Amino acid sequence: MTDAPLLDVQDLTVRFRQDGRVIEAVRGVSFAVGRGETVALVGESGSGKSVTALSTVALLPDSAEVTGSVRWQGTQMLGAPEPALRRVRGNDISFIFQEPMTSLNPLHTIERQLGESLALHQGLTGAAARARILDLLHKVGIRDPETRLGAYPHQLSGGQRQRVMIAMALANGPDLLVADEPTTALDVTIQAQILDLLAELKASEGLSLLFITHDLNIVRRIADRVCVMQAGEIVEQGPAAQVFADPQHPYTRKLLAAEPQGGPDPLPPDAEEVVRTEHLRVWFPIQRGLMRRTVGHVRAVNDASLSIRAGETLGIVGESGSGKTTLALALLRLVPSDGRIVFQGRDIHDLPGAQMRGLRRDMQVVFQDPYGSLSPRMTVEQIVAEGLGVHGVDPGRDRRQMVADILAEVGLDPAMMGRYPHEFSGGQRQRIAIARAMILRPRLLVLDEPTSALDMTVQVQIVDLLRALQRKWGLAYLFISHDLRVVRALAHRVIVMKDGDVVETGDSAALFSAPRHDYTRALLAAAFGA
Repeated sequence: MTDAPLLDVQDLTVRFRQDGRVIEAVRGVSFAVGRGETVALVGESGSGKSVTALSTVALLPDSAEVTGSVRWQGTQMLGAPEPALRRVRGNDISFIFQEPMTSLNPLHTIERQLGESLALHQGLTGAAARARILDLLHKVGIRDPETRLGAYPHQLSGGQRQRVMIAMALANGPDLLVADEPTTALDVTIQAQILDLLAELKASEGLSLLFITHDLNIVRRIADRVCVMQAGEIVEQGPAAQVFADPQHPYTRKLLAAEPQGGPDPLPPDAEEVVRTEHLRVWFPIQRGLMRRTVGHVRAVNDASLSIRAGETLGIVGESGSGKTTLALALLRLVPSDGRIVFQGRDIHDLPGAQMRGLRRDMQVVFQDPYGSLSPRMTVEQIVAEGLGVHGVDPGRDRRQMVADILAEVGLDPAMMGRYPHEFSGGQRQRIAIARAMILRPRLLVLDEPTSALDMTVQVQIVDLLRALQRKWGLAYLFISHDLRVVRALAHRVIVMKDGDVVETGDSAALFSAPRHDYTRALLAAAFGA
């Protein structure tokens, strides 16, 4: 780092006025980013990381009151005229956001979206713009970029969409890339690829990086310096090696310790089987033409046989598109399949819908995004109690008391049952989703990426909660995740899926210590840096 930093932030404070109240999102934040340096802003959701980054180029809403100093190459950005800010935005400082699907226009092709940036900032159009776009796509690792120019965002994988976002950020040769949680929603192998790509681009393009994340494992891998944020303040900062080796602040130590520990409770040898599949297959037909003829199939799941006993957790791991969720939905009879499904000793594969409804109480699901799966118009009490009415559970009991009991069991204050989902944090919303499933006392709980959208400290809390509930009620878990650290802490056995095939299955400890399949080894290397 040179003596004169590219970005110099001093005593930054950001306040928002809301409903007559003043909310202080950032308080007295000071840090700098030097040329060729990677600085990580680390902290949990709500700590002020993203607000700090957006403040650097005045991208906050009009309701924000910003004080302090933000200098870009010596020029004051706070209060700068809009033309001066536009010259910096996208040219000198570019952003990569967490979810490319919401950042890319779903109605425009990749070529058009990249071309807009080049036309706006550099005046490039036509053949010159296309040549630059192909160069950018090649640089960020998009294979056969010529075939992707006419593609829309939904036609690309998550990793490809994030590479397109990086290409857009690089289009005008910025000096600083601000990467706001760019790998949170990605599989471990894709995450590793994106981090390697950013490191390569930093070296080849002479970039500086301001990297925002809640994942300290990523910070350990890429950052030169670390700024730890809590409740709007930087509580500790310094060289990454020093912060990791000798953290000074209790909050930093808490973050470093926030990783699921240990393993699941031992399974009793006489535990009864709850569910079993035999040669389960899910192929979705591809139909074309006026007569809708089947011309092929999407082979989502090819041949999956599994069993889960009471008190046991079966983990399913693999990249997006490997068939994990489709397998779970087929097991629950929510998508059509071929093969055999035995639930509590009864073959349910061809069971009529009316008879299946009687079994739904015993098989419940917790989804990845609790905010998307909870109705924003219903109170917590209504959300959690809804299943009681649907399934006619204990009609003589006081339902309000049943809701209060299950909320307390998942670690929530029953006094909050009158609130709505938007009034809760991500971790609290996931507890609500678990309470909604658990109030029915199911035998099988399918957990589809239940921790991937949560902060590391909250992940640990949810893992501990799931262990406690399994221990108390003898639940069978089907746990789907791309986070192998969480799978290792929860699962007794693991299935590894790739392109619809089960490529490896076995005892969790044995699979993690001595994987047999090359794909499993690649997943473990990406997750643990082996």
